[in-house]
Amino acid sequence: MTSRLNIAALAPDALKGMMAVEASIAKSGIEHGLLELVRLRASQINGCAYCIHMHVTDALKHGETDMRMHLLAAWRDSSVFTDRERAALNWTETLTHVSSAGAPNADYAVLQSQFNAVEIANLTVLIGAINLWNRVQIGLHAVHPLAVPTAIAA
Repeated sequence: MTSRLNIAALAPDALKGMMAVEASIAKSGIEHGLLELVRLRASQINGCAYCIHMHVTDALKHGETDMRMHLLAAWRDSSVFTDRERAALNWTETLTHVSSAGAPNADYAVLQSQFNAVEIANLTVLIGAINLWNRVQIGLHAVHPLAVPTAIAA
């Protein structure tokens, strides 16, 4: 795949604004690992290879396990995620599918059981931001770094 254009060169002020949102989220106090799980789950749903690559790489660098990342798409059926992570992942899926699911009170109540109002505000902004990043990267065909594939022993 070839990238369609360089957003940093063509829309630097827009990119600067998106980076300011990211900086704000980083200072929100929500644990880094949880932020990466949310980013990764939304990117999986949206099919953004560039963002999946970025957030898997970052999560690994910060101590996340391979197994939890492999199980992320099936988080509802796995016991490796905490109640707090489950609430955030549920809200991520709800807002990523907002056009078909809305934002039901039951999903918000689950979120409230694990997060305070400031955290909910920041988590909601994060989910909106990663969905924007996904759409920018998919729409412009952003190409993730390539790694040399390794053969799987039979």
